[in-house]
Amino acid sequence: MSEQVDLTTIPISPEGGNTNGDAAVKDDKTVTVFHDKEHFNVKHPLSNRWTLWFTKPSSGKGDNWNDLLKEVITFETVEEFWGVYNNIAPVSELALKSDYHLFKEGVRPEWEDPQNKHGGKWSYQFKEKRNVNIDEIWLHTMLAAIGETLEDEEDGEVMGVVVNVRKAFFRVGVWTRTIGKHIPGRGDGDISGGKGRSPEKGKEILMAIGRRFKEVLQLPPNEALEFSGHTESAHSGSSRARAKMTV
Repeated sequence: MSEQVDLTTIPISPEGGNTNGDAAVKDDKTVTVFHDKEHFNVKHPLSNRWTLWFTKPSSGKGDNWNDLLKEVITFETVEEFWGVYNNIAPVSELALKSDYHLFKEGVRPEWEDPQNKHGGKWSYQFKEKRNVNIDEIWLHTMLAAIGETLEDEEDGEVMGVVVNVRKAFFRVGVWTRTIGKHIPGRGDGDISGGKGRSPEKGKEILMAIGRRFKEVLQLPPNEALEFSGHTESAHSGSSRARAKMTV
């Protein structure tokens, strides 16, 4: 029962019923979380292990970033994801200056992390906070990430997703490993950012991720989703920098 399961075949919530006919009960022995949330005997593994992180608000007393950033839990199955999701505070109830980060295991949600420092992010700010269902948006963003639907299997770009709670807006983002250019010192065997990938191909992949992310956020065509590099953000002293690309 360790066969890989595509998350697009699984309901948005455990209460939504099972839309995958192949996961039906067989011989009265196979019981999924969708049949019995407490006594299931089948788990559906994800393509990667994921770690949820939380940034608590600063006290204003010179807190160190590492003291504010907390690793919550790492999971590797659909069932574990729902267990985590159903037992943490929704984004709409978080204090201002709080963040959730959902990243592949082994990647810290920091610009300086070796797997992030040559990358960037697609992001969008929802400024009409009262008119947006941020909990639903964040859930769909996480499902797109762990379900590997933001990119093709060979792309190797998506590192994680982030939601920021601020006084004037909610910001949701997807972090990528590169900005479309090959990473210095990486060999031809490095799929993402390797010498075998042209800048044109790199940009094409990032643009495709942006378009898919825009669909997840359900943004209208006239709203621009922006991509910027982490290096530019660091130099600007803000998590927002001049956009390199838009979709």
